[in-house]
Amino acid sequence: MNWKLLLSILVVCACLMSSSYTMLIPFLPVYLINELNASSDNVSMWSGACFAVTFAISAFAAPLWGKLSDRIGKKPMVIRAAFLLSVSYFIGGIVKTPEQMFLMRAFQGFAAGLWPALLVLTSAYVPKNRLGISMGLMQSSMILGQVAGPLLGGLLSNLVGMRNSFFIGSSVLMFITLCAVFIIKEPDTKEEKTKKAKEDSAIKEILSNKNILSLLIVVFLCNFVLLQIQPIVALYVDKLTNHADNAVLITGLILSLGGLAGAIASPLWGRFGQRAGFAKSLVLALTFAGSFMLVQAVPDDVKYFALTQFLVGLGFSGIFPLANSILVTNTRDNNRGQAFGILFSSQMLGGALGPVIGGVMVTLISFKSVYIISGIILLFCAVFLNKRKQKFEK
Repeated sequence: MNWKLLLSILVVCACLMSSSYTMLIPFLPVYLINELNASSDNVSMWSGACFAVTFAISAFAAPLWGKLSDRIGKKPMVIRAAFLLSVSYFIGGIVKTPEQMFLMRAFQGFAAGLWPALLVLTSAYVPKNRLGISMGLMQSSMILGQVAGPLLGGLLSNLVGMRNSFFIGSSVLMFITLCAVFIIKEPDTKEEKTKKAKEDSAIKEILSNKNILSLLIVVFLCNFVLLQIQPIVALYVDKLTNHADNAVLITGLILSLGGLAGAIASPLWGRFGQRAGFAKSLVLALTFAGSFMLVQAVPDDVKYFALTQFLVGLGFSGIFPLANSILVTNTRDNNRGQAFGILFSSQMLGGALGPVIGGVMVTLISFKSVYIISGIILLFCAVFLNKRKQKFEK
């Protein structure tokens, strides 16, 4: 299959996958109150539980799906994840209680893995000299979906109701499933299979690679930072605007600025990484994002905060596609599914811990402390990787 055609299809699938998620899940607290009869006293508890359980289960399921990807093929894992996610969204549209929604989100965590499956398929098809730009385009398409999703979700909620929005999301994932079944072809890996190591030693081989371990630590900390901040942005903006009536709208615009920056910059980071080296570029992206994250703690004016949000987005958008590219260049094809599964698991663990720690810090210290510590973590990751960057490029 022509790699440019495949990449175009996967870019569209990544955007649809991302938008179908973000048009539903950010509105989960509203859904719990309006449709599932959660009380205002316990909606925060149910919302937090529903968010956390998906991350927690995904962290343990991802390596399993990665191993199956290496064993039975990359295309079947795309079909598996897209179909099961479609089922989960359909169930989300018929649940009646918060307890049932919790179980649906748990099943969604088990079903998850479409994003790493798409990345594994991308890495198997694209030429090595196009790896950086390809990973950047995939990241950019996912960010575009994250920007468009909440806007579509709000519009659909008003037009057809939130329950029907879940059914629409299910249909989108089923469309991706059908694309995978009838259009996408399994990459030819016969040559690699002749060199295949024993499966029992694959995970041990991956985890014994110090480059991969370093990458797992960085990805864990970066997703920890990202999910530590996301839940408090609306509250921070509300404070900066002195509880203005349009604070929610302003928050949406500010978040869209960060997403827009990411959509623009991700392919550029990938191209730069292809030329200058992925590890060196990742150090630069971490330094850029960490520096402006620290600056975000300074302004007491929402306009300056919006500007810094855009600048942080420019830096942050390079982190994950560059990390994915490093993973590809430091693993063999027959182990790559498991490698991406472990990387995704590391991200999910960071995502599960981030909102909890961020909420505690806001409660006990201040909003600004979250941005200061997040910036320090990113700069630490930059220093940590800078010491190993030459080993990554070997």
